[in-house]
Amino acid sequence: MLRLAFRTLRLRKGGFIGTFIAVFFGALIVASCGGLMETGIRGNAEPQRLAAAPILVTGDQTFELSKSDPATLDPDDKHKTEGVRLPERVRLDNGLISRIRSVPGVSDVVGEVSFPLAAAGRPALGHAWDSAALTPYVLVEGVAPAAGEVVVESTSGLKPGALVDVAARGTTAGFRVSGVAGAPRSITPAAVFFSAADAARLSGYPGKADVIGVFTKPGADVEAVRASVAKAAAGATVLSGIDRGVAEFPEADSSGANLIVIAAVSGGLSVMVAMFVVASTLSLSTQQRSRELALMRAIGTTPRQLRRMVLGEALAVGLLATALAAVLGPFLGEWLFGQLVENGVVPEVLRFYQGWLPAVVGAGAAMLAVFVAATVAGHRAGKIRPTEALAEAAVTRRWLTPTRVVVAALCFGGGLALAIVTVAVMTGPIAASTAGPAVILWAIGVAMITPGVAKVMTAILQWPIRLLGGIDGRLAVLNTRAGIVRAAGAVTPIMLAVGIATAHIYLQTTQQELANQAFTEDVRADAVIGTPHRTGLSPDLVQRIQNVPGVAGVSEYVTSTVFIEAPYDDSDDGRPAIGLTASGAGATTDTKVTQGDLKALTGRSVALPDVFAKDFDRGIGDTLSLKLGDGAAVDVKVVAVTSQRPGFESLLLPADLLAPHTTAGLAGQMLVRAAPDVDPAALTERLREVTAGQPVSVGDRDALVAAHAADQAVGAWVNYLLVGMITAYTVISVANTLVMATVRRRREFGLQRLTGSTRAQVLRMAGFEGGVVALIGIVLGTVVSAGAIVPFCLVATDSLLPMGSPLIYLTIIGLAAALALAATLVPAFAATRGQAVDAATSGSD
Repeated sequence: MLRLAFRTLRLRKGGFIGTFIAVFFGALIVASCGGLMETGIRGNAEPQRLAAAPILVTGDQTFELSKSDPATLDPDDKHKTEGVRLPERVRLDNGLISRIRSVPGVSDVVGEVSFPLAAAGRPALGHAWDSAALTPYVLVEGVAPAAGEVVVESTSGLKPGALVDVAARGTTAGFRVSGVAGAPRSITPAAVFFSAADAARLSGYPGKADVIGVFTKPGADVEAVRASVAKAAAGATVLSGIDRGVAEFPEADSSGANLIVIAAVSGGLSVMVAMFVVASTLSLSTQQRSRELALMRAIGTTPRQLRRMVLGEALAVGLLATALAAVLGPFLGEWLFGQLVENGVVPEVLRFYQGWLPAVVGAGAAMLAVFVAATVAGHRAGKIRPTEALAEAAVTRRWLTPTRVVVAALCFGGGLALAIVTVAVMTGPIAASTAGPAVILWAIGVAMITPGVAKVMTAILQWPIRLLGGIDGRLAVLNTRAGIVRAAGAVTPIMLAVGIATAHIYLQTTQQELANQAFTEDVRADAVIGTPHRTGLSPDLVQRIQNVPGVAGVSEYVTSTVFIEAPYDDSDDGRPAIGLTASGAGATTDTKVTQGDLKALTGRSVALPDVFAKDFDRGIGDTLSLKLGDGAAVDVKVVAVTSQRPGFESLLLPADLLAPHTTAGLAGQMLVRAAPDVDPAALTERLREVTAGQPVSVGDRDALVAAHAADQAVGAWVNYLLVGMITAYTVISVANTLVMATVRRRREFGLQRLTGSTRAQVLRMAGFEGGVVALIGIVLGTVVSAGAIVPFCLVATDSLLPMGSPLIYLTIIGLAAALALAATLVPAFAATRGQAVDAATSGSD
């Protein structure tokens, strides 16, 4: 039977191509997502400025977070912890340099500090001159810098003796160029070198190093030396080889982790959609061959032989499709990665890598879908009794089987359970995490009963269709009702495309709008002061701005993430934290204070959201133990309790407590509130005049809101890209299925024309059929998307409807309808070409 399966494939080009397309694109998408995941896992980033040092030592960016409440832990139970990544740079004490220098095999040790600055108005990074050897930079003119001097790159155009203004750490000072240096490769951003004392002062962390570079003696085994250095630098991270890039670009590690999550979510959804589409396509292909299979049963073919033939054909097609997908998968994966880099989702330094494993996973997922779908289809074909064969081949009517009932019940139960969990347990944007699985569960459940639902809806739609289409509409209704199982096969991919696109797009627009609303509600500032080159704002600027006439309040604005260690907190991702200046916090933010006062937000203190206060049983005067973003532990006293929008709660800390424990070390923004009788626009202009000549920028409230919206848009763009890719796959499956279903009817159209119908009438009938299929698919897709959207919206917005333009939905259903009609009429037009008698006496493929 397997030999027969291979021989007959060439005689059924339509079914072959349809199945090939479904399997190929499914495997291609899964393989490309696998490539993104492998890139994230590897986190390969080539070192640039630190490339000359074979070993790099950096602070440990992880810490062990307790996974069990010590207060309730049984003494005999093992205390469980989990490694959690710290969001801010962990720095090293310079005392470690001398310990590493004594390690055998080490020839030299150099500490590295790096800080953002602007030299002559151009962004750059500042370093101490002794770290130039880590690239290496070498002097091409002049001498090494002394106090008050700098060495610049040869590409700067500056010469020794020139004066240059350097803006760093919130201040601007003039430096004399003592020398010009060159590097063996282009380094971005440009480097500016200072004396060791100036670099330590401008970095804001004297006595600390961001990274320590280790050089080995000639002939020494780098890995052996690395192991010895790791012992000497216990508690630090010691890297060699390609891993060194993470020391220079710590964002590559965190971006890699984010890339893993993105790839896992989109890849998982792709696998489920691919299995769904492949199963639907193979089922339709097998249904269309019912006459052939019936005849084979009638001449003595056993059910087992039929099952083997159907499975063999499917696996043969699947192997060809997955082989091609394995070859092209890396190209799609690299294109997706390039889009993520171009839009700032992952850093440029991260290198895309796709080995053989993603291709195997993609092929395996696709082949599993093929195997399961072919087994089910072959099982159904093998159950036909020879005496029923020809009747069964004429029109497939039976569709409700115990398997369909069980699968539908399980999926509807799962979807309902997710909806209940979402409404009863979750709060805020996190409620959207159930949407992806919910869409698939509702879609599978609806697909199991689509023939019955389509039959009911066709009966409802028959009267308006007959009224609009006359005899052509009547024939369309009769054909649809007679071939309801075939029509249901065409409805399913439309339902899936509309359901996935509507649910995920509206979930994203709702989350984006909620985040923007939460931000604008909490911030009352009329103007914002920032730094164009991320050099930070001097804390002294707060008092100077407060003294400007017309200013009601000014506050630094710092964002980070902190971890609550005591009392026990089960959050792996930490809690958002905002640093504010106590004197201006009340004027510049609209956070509702239910207990205490934000003016008390000084020293080691915290304003706790009421939800956290309830969960942790903490109130005014109580203490929390925090681990800040760089791993520093601090105990803070609760001085206020606030009421914030659910899902967007943040701990409020003093800016001078939070900022030193961020990578930047300073506040990046200051919020300014105008006095009641002062025009905000006039105040903004006044602030520009006051800060003229300083390394700051001044914007109005609209600029602040727009900047926040732009940050939100980056995350939204990622979801749109990946969901768009999956939706495009479902769209391809829509066209694929409808073309397969229509081309197969060439003989039927020929017979209809021989009985008196004109070609135009046949095409009009096909158009009405396509319209009915599209309408049923759109309605069911809307129901499927509602199963995911409504629970989330009830939790997040207290509304049944999502946030976002109605044009989004109208565009989705318009495209679905247009695609369904095009995929029906174009192949129908091709199928009705030529003489009717030729079509009536020919096969269908």
